[in-house]
Amino acid sequence: MNFISGVIDLPWWGYVIVILVLTHITIASVTIFLHRHQAHRALDLSPGISYFFRFWLWLTTGMVTKEWVAIHRKHHAKCEKEGDPHSPHVYSLKKVFFEGAELYRDESKNTETIERYGHLTPDDWIERDIYAKHSKKGIGLLLVINILLFGPIGITIWAIQMMWIPVMAAGVVNGVGHYWGYRNAETPDQSTNIVPWGIIIGGEELHNNHHAYPTSAKLSSKWYEFDIGWMYIRLLEKLGWAHVKHVPPVLTLDEQKKTCDEKTVAALITHRYYFTQELKRAMAADSQKLFTQDLLKEIQSMWEDKNAKVEELAEKLEHWCAKVKSLQVTSLENFAQKLRMSVLKS
Repeated sequence: MNFISGVIDLPWWGYVIVILVLTHITIASVTIFLHRHQAHRALDLSPGISYFFRFWLWLTTGMVTKEWVAIHRKHHAKCEKEGDPHSPHVYSLKKVFFEGAELYRDESKNTETIERYGHLTPDDWIERDIYAKHSKKGIGLLLVINILLFGPIGITIWAIQMMWIPVMAAGVVNGVGHYWGYRNAETPDQSTNIVPWGIIIGGEELHNNHHAYPTSAKLSSKWYEFDIGWMYIRLLEKLGWAHVKHVPPVLTLDEQKKTCDEKTVAALITHRYYFTQELKRAMAADSQKLFTQDLLKEIQSMWEDKNAKVEELAEKLEHWCAKVKSLQVTSLENFAQKLRMSVLKS
């Protein structure tokens, strides 16, 4: 060992690999532990793996679990409205991208936010007396460890680790993920899937899918999409360290079904944002422009009616499909036919 190289002496590409591995572990900790497990309760984690994630996040980010969870839950509760802690449509894309960490710190000082949205997060002595009370000491310890392991270049590795979450999570996901990309589901916000392959940010690139099914442990929904965080969760499940609680039921087509029934209603309500998106695409393909917004409002009212019996909704839905078919517009007829055949795969 010497001061120039530290305990570990690597070629330049070796340090690149180290940086990619270390930052990826941090991203995995955020998406699996903080986001899917703590904020949305989409899966359970064993105590051992939970303690690892908590320690790693304290060491590499200094983020407090209760604060992160509360701020994220508030984002969902007030998405892109006044009170959203980090919406590019409330602030600006530039501000969220470059000052996302500052927005997070500002909201973490709002005690009302933390108490209202931070329930069911760790509250043991390690969390209270170490991670929360001394949140900055973890990243200080990491700096010392990096220098001992890698020498002066450890400072550069540490600096990149410190920038990774503010740029990738706070900037890219919270900013770009509500501004640019494609949408599988017509959610009542502007969330987008940045790219279909969620690797660099642990699957969080599929942000529109997440807003469509926020309690799902799996963020991919199309056959061509890939969520590396889900791959890790499945691996943890195989090892007995995780248990998945929620994923969206798979939507499939029963070609024998010719009318709307209770199964159709269940499929519509579960995948309402997807069907809204598909309906709008059918509207866009209507060259005759016969479609009226009233039909869209009618179908949306079916999942908003909390008091209607499922049999009544099935009857209303069948009447709606018949009305759509009477317009004699091919794109809309195809949509109605697909809706009638839709069921949730058991």
